[in-house]
Amino acid sequence: MPFDNEDLPTLSEAVRPPLIHGAAALSGCAYAGADLNGLLGRLGTSRPRQANPYTPPRRDPAWLFDASVVYQLGFRRAEALELQRQALAQSTLYRVASQSHRRNKLRVMAICAPGDLMVNTPLDFITNELNVRLDLLFIGSDAPLPKVIPDHDVAFFAVSEAGPDLLHRLQQLYAMWPRPVLNDPAYLPGLARDTLAHALADAPGICSPNAVLVERDDLDRYVRGRRPIPGFAAPPDMYPCLIRPSKSHAGHGLSHLSCDADLYAYLRLAQASHFYLTEFEDYRDTDNFYRKLRVAFIDRRPYLCHMAISHHWMVHYLNAGMTESAAKRAMEAEAMASFDTGFARRHAAAFAALHERLGFDYYAIDCAETRDGRLLVFEADTAAIIHLMDPPDLFPYKPSQMHHVFNAFGAMLERRATPADPVSAPAAHRIAEAVPA
Repeated sequence: MPFDNEDLPTLSEAVRPPLIHGAAALSGCAYAGADLNGLLGRLGTSRPRQANPYTPPRRDPAWLFDASVVYQLGFRRAEALELQRQALAQSTLYRVASQSHRRNKLRVMAICAPGDLMVNTPLDFITNELNVRLDLLFIGSDAPLPKVIPDHDVAFFAVSEAGPDLLHRLQQLYAMWPRPVLNDPAYLPGLARDTLAHALADAPGICSPNAVLVERDDLDRYVRGRRPIPGFAAPPDMYPCLIRPSKSHAGHGLSHLSCDADLYAYLRLAQASHFYLTEFEDYRDTDNFYRKLRVAFIDRRPYLCHMAISHHWMVHYLNAGMTESAAKRAMEAEAMASFDTGFARRHAAAFAALHERLGFDYYAIDCAETRDGRLLVFEADTAAIIHLMDPPDLFPYKPSQMHHVFNAFGAMLERRATPADPVSAPAAHRIAEAVPA
């Protein structure tokens, strides 16, 4: 359904969207150990007793929406998306319950898309720590906008991935939105792993391993006849490399390949039709640890949000043993304390190169340092979780660091919401234009 030149909603403070707990509050409970039944209990009812989980005893949209988040946290994605579909069929507007009781809240409208928790910038992990009223407006590619939505001071385009139809619609809305806007969706295509890798290949100070999107047929032909994979190193030089399903996140389906036998075994179990192949860069430090950092950029300024340390090449904060190791936590604390004068200064040219290619007001990268001192960029996106869920007794250095990040984000919102502020989105070359055809 085309939405060219669609009418924008009327803005009104009289609108009261359904009030939800939201992903941040529910994730915090899950992080603290609550199971699915415990999380559902926070929504005002126990788990539905019916065999069909899609018919809960309460059918109001807020319950359905929060229950969808709970089922996602319980790794029950299909059920979660069905609950979300039912919620959005009743209301595409939601308001996250505020943790702040102060007056004069900054009113933020997040423009979101239906989907799982990786589809949108998880803003409430940040705004729950600020004096912000956060409303969520869900926009798909096939449904009209509401006639009336809550008035707001600034809109944040939170969609982190979109197909062509939705992307076109978001770009139109961004251009005509009646309030100040953040995070131009025009830059979203540049976040694809292969597009980003190619655009950064010649950037100063950056190590950007080659990445290609391949069809399963290409991999099958390689396995059967060792035909070179288009755009990738010819055999046997393609190894070592990484493989993952094209739609996966957070390391799901990610595997390290050392030889043809590894690829054959992987394909026997994989169900996807498209995969990313990426050259593997061994980024172990001299102490034999792999260190992966999450750096958020807020109006182009970098902020370290965590550093995971592991002996395994696939580093995620939850599996790196940070809770169990005081030595690792001490290294992370030191990295945070010295970030501005150390890591950020060493990689200032690399960060500038990133900003030339990505025009977002807010985004994050997962990165490391190579043995020769370059910035190794694993991925860039706008949906990375920036949070303060780690227990302060084990991580006493984190509250001050993360509030520093949150306050910087809040200051950006305030600056953009001020009508007299002439600041606009940073000038940048769209990454799709920077990549040769």
